[in-house]
Amino acid sequence: MKKVENILRQNGHRKERIIQILSDIQRIYNYLPKEVLQYISGRLRLPLSEIYSIATFYAAFSLKPRGKHLVTVCMGTACHVRGAPAVLSRLEERLGVESGGTTSDNQFTLKTVNCLGACALAPIVVVDEEYHGQTTVNKVDKLVKTYEKDEN
Repeated sequence: MKKVENILRQNGHRKERIIQILSDIQRIYNYLPKEVLQYISGRLRLPLSEIYSIATFYAAFSLKPRGKHLVTVCMGTACHVRGAPAVLSRLEERLGVESGGTTSDNQFTLKTVNCLGACALAPIVVVDEEYHGQTTVNKVDKLVKTYEKDEN
């Protein structure tokens, strides 16, 4: 819990900084582990239920382990019309997981969102906060390979 304690110290052990604290913790673990949330609850004297309500309210937080790479497919109207369902289907096939799942090697987590606000780039896929616009089914394999190469 040394890393967690450092995060709490950097944020002055202030309850008002809980969102930043949770963000920093997720950056380390790639999700919010239950035991860490319990620890924070005790250290900040903040009810665990309040921490969970924040962690579940914001889509950026995950209570389940995520893969090293987060792949997000926009399913908003513009993306949907321009082929996002087919792109998602190819990603599910290529990664071997459905939306919301994580690959068995913990390298990729696949999820969808309702809108990324980048309609001009539709359909759009975001990998680790890097936007890939006008993604087609034919571009999916190359995109995934780019991030697989990062592992070697």
